[in-house]
Amino acid sequence: MTNLDTRAAHSADRDLIGRLTFGTMAAQTLRAAVQLQVAELVGDTPRRASDVAADAGAHPQHMTRLLRALAALGLLREHAPDSFSLTGAGALLGAAHPDSLASFVRAFTDPTVVRAWEHLDHSVRTGEIAFDTVFGTDFFTHLAQHPELSTQFNAAMSQAVSETTAALPHAYDFGRFTAVTDVGGGDGTLLAGILDAHPHLTGVVFDTTHGLDEAPKTLERHGLNDRCSLVAGDFFSSVPAGSDLYLMKSILHDWTDDQAVTILSHCREVLPPGGAVLIVEPVLPEAVAGHPESHALDSAITYLSDLNMLVNLGGKERTRNDFQDLCRRAGLTLTTVTPLADAEPFSILEATAQ
Repeated sequence: MTNLDTRAAHSADRDLIGRLTFGTMAAQTLRAAVQLQVAELVGDTPRRASDVAADAGAHPQHMTRLLRALAALGLLREHAPDSFSLTGAGALLGAAHPDSLASFVRAFTDPTVVRAWEHLDHSVRTGEIAFDTVFGTDFFTHLAQHPELSTQFNAAMSQAVSETTAALPHAYDFGRFTAVTDVGGGDGTLLAGILDAHPHLTGVVFDTTHGLDEAPKTLERHGLNDRCSLVAGDFFSSVPAGSDLYLMKSILHDWTDDQAVTILSHCREVLPPGGAVLIVEPVLPEAVAGHPESHALDSAITYLSDLNMLVNLGGKERTRNDFQDLCRRAGLTLTTVTPLADAEPFSILEATAQ
């Protein structure tokens, strides 16, 4: 390697560290855009920054600075000095967009979520859940005590599941089952997508009382009141019997191995002959695959999610062998693991009774 190559590599290394260091600032820029309803105010046709500022009740010069930062991040386009319109990605920050991620941005940039990250080093040293130390209670109890935050979190989960809702009904053989219970199913968005695509199925959305807050609206919107019921409960105590398929999307990663085994064991207890448990989660490789450094953040999302589980919840993302072990301990056999191609990084893991 020549001196020129060495200097270029060193410069690229410095650029990577710089981009990652500024990641927190980029996230808060998105948060400000959502809080100020920038997507709604800018729209698809070029608009003057001063007009956007006036409608937002903001300072014109400072709004221009925000809009230019959003343009540099790829969320707006500056057609001429101080004239902006939305990009496709920027449009997703609008609350009314059918694929909106506004609530998702609000939830994952909220101080309640971000604050525990300040103590990541402590969690790494001790294994303790930073959130519990900072707030004096666990994450889900804190949500239950703060209804507005709980509503925001539930909306974020609904938005986060949209790609899976579009992909999963057509990526798995639901035709061999008669009834599906979505364990920790929240507002019912995922199960509604499955029932819409498979009219022979009936369903149950099982979650806490707070988790089910928005579920009646979802069932009403999809016309599913006669095919789907809502059951409130605690999956650490039991899950409702009566289905031959038990679905969990992004549930097990919230919890420790022992807690995950408890949830799976309750599913196993009510699983009829020929039934199955369907887990939809990312599956980590046994070792980190090499990725171009320019796309480091893209390739690291699941690993950052793993650290988020550590600091905020105490759970973790898992490898195939990890899932296999959980299933074995719960009296289940992991039979297939299939990447969900249209909803990366998720995979479909099917487990049946041993």
